[in-house]
This record gives sequence, C-alpha cells and structure tokens, in this order.
Amino acid sequence: MNKRYLSGIQPNGDLHLGNYFGAIRKHIEAQDNAFYFLANYHALNTIHDAATLDRLTTEAAATYLALGLDPDRATLFRQSDVPEVCELSWLLATATGKGLLDRAHSYKDKVNRGLPASMGLFFYPVLMAADILACDTDVVPVGSDQVQHVEMCRDMATLFNNQYGREVFKLPVYELGTPVPVPGIDGLKMSKSSDNTIPIFAPAKQLKARVMLIKTDGTPLEAPKDPDTCNVMALYKLVASPEEVAILEVKYRNGGYGHGHAKLDLLAALEARFGAARERYNALMQDRSIVDKALAHGALRARAVAREVTDRAREATGLR
Repeated sequence: MNKRYLSGIQPNGDLHLGNYFGAIRKHIEAQDNAFYFLANYHALNTIHDAATLDRLTTEAAATYLALGLDPDRATLFRQSDVPEVCELSWLLATATGKGLLDRAHSYKDKVNRGLPASMGLFFYPVLMAADILACDTDVVPVGSDQVQHVEMCRDMATLFNNQYGREVFKLPVYELGTPVPVPGIDGLKMSKSSDNTIPIFAPAKQLKARVMLIKTDGTPLEAPKDPDTCNVMALYKLVASPEEVAILEVKYRNGGYGHGHAKLDLLAALEARFGAARERYNALMQDRSIVDKALAHGALRARAVAREVTDRAREATGLR
C-alpha cells in the first residue's frame, strides 16, 4: 500500500520562489495518495481580516492548481472545511501535559520576534497534530524547523493511545528533504517576514521591479565576475536549464556583462518557467468557482478519512 503524505501551507501572504522551491514543487511532483491543505485555522494567529484571509486562501489554492496539481490525484482542501480536526485537537489536549507544549521551540521563537503570546499560538502544536492524525498520515515532509512538531504529534498520539488502551491514532514519521537555498532580493534567505521575496505570479511590472532590486556587488560592467557569489545567478540556476546556466557563467567570467544584463536574463528565465502557469493562475482568479469546486472535492475526501479517525477516538473515550 502506498504511504499517505500530508503537508500544509499557511495562506499568510503571496507565495514566492522560496515557497515553490522549498515545498510546492515537491508537492506537485508527488501527488498520488497525498493530502495538501491550506492552513487557514493556523493563519488566524496572524491574519485578523476576513477578506484578506479569504483572498489569500483562494490565491494559494489557485497557485497549486495553476502549477499542475491535479485534484483527482492529490487531495487539496481548506483546513476549515474539515471541522473534525478541531474536535480531535480537543481530544488530544485532554491527554497532553502542558509541559510538552512549553517545550515548543517555534512558540518561543515567534514570541521573541514580537508575535502576541496568544493561546492560539501556544496551542499550535496540538492543532497541527490533529491535522496530521485526522488524515491517518504515514509521512509528513517538513523542514528542520518543523521536526519538533511532528515529534510532539507522535508524543500526543502515544499518550492518547496509552490512556485509552488501544491504537486509535497511527504514528506518523517525518521526512526531511534536501534544503534548497533560495536567496531573497537582499541576499538573505527568502522570507515573507523579511520582505525580500519574489512572488511566483507577480504581475510583469511588479516582477521586474523586484528583480531589479536584487542586491549585487559593485563590480564594473567590463570586469569579469564570479557567478558563484552572485545573488542573481543563484536565482537563475534555480529556474533555468543547465545549458542556459553554463552560457551565463561564461558571460560572467568574460566580462563586458553587467548585473543589469543578468537581471534581465533572470526575468526572461522566470517568464519561461512560470509564464504559462501565471496565465492559468490569472484565469482561475477570474473564475474562482473552479477553485472552489476543487477544494470542495478535496474536503469531501479529507472529511471521509477524518470522520473515520474521529469516530475511533470518540468510541475510545466513550463519546457516543
């Protein structure tokens, strides 16, 4: 039997190249028996405007569909369309000690960065555990910063199973991918919080403006340049073919080729990589009924699994 994969993405801003090369590309490549959800419950910790959350959630779904996700292969759904996760989060909480949540690195880090110390933020690992367990997940692909949350999920599931003397929840494992370094326009890791991103589907003028802001050194146009230390080239390598990269590296080393030229070549490579998908994205945003249909289809499939899991938990606890 194929292992079931589950991953979520928070709709808390424009999806950018860091999101694409860090997660979305892998999600599109591995669709069979995969569950991908838009974590709009989690997003409520930072977004408190209804219209904004609704728009960002739809944009995230449209992005996945435009990039090639097939809703008949993968299960794509809004977290809020599967209310069983909230019931499961409460059931898990009754078997989980506060000390486990006190040890969450992510909570401490976010509070230190200025986020309000809300109960939603503190409770985040329990809701994430419910997301995972509700879908009878086998494998959770994560970055290194999320490993602890999967380990906490396993702890919560084990505590609950032991408390009621039966295997209600399957114990998932995490899978670490190979990190893909994606520099932002300032040369640091691309991140919404740093406002250094290049959105995947930015309109042409906005895309050009962001690319032209990429930080470069002051090497004169006529001088040879090192392609291995240039932020523009680092991004170009992600979106262009190996043959195109080799040609550009020669231009860098020969001199007479400026950073402005490199940025224009990067723009052309971004257009070649994402131009057709951007057109599909814009069409989907013009007719969100297609997006809503895909999400409704995914929610039905996700709820069918989540209902079975919740029924097992309710039976174990005596909730009939």
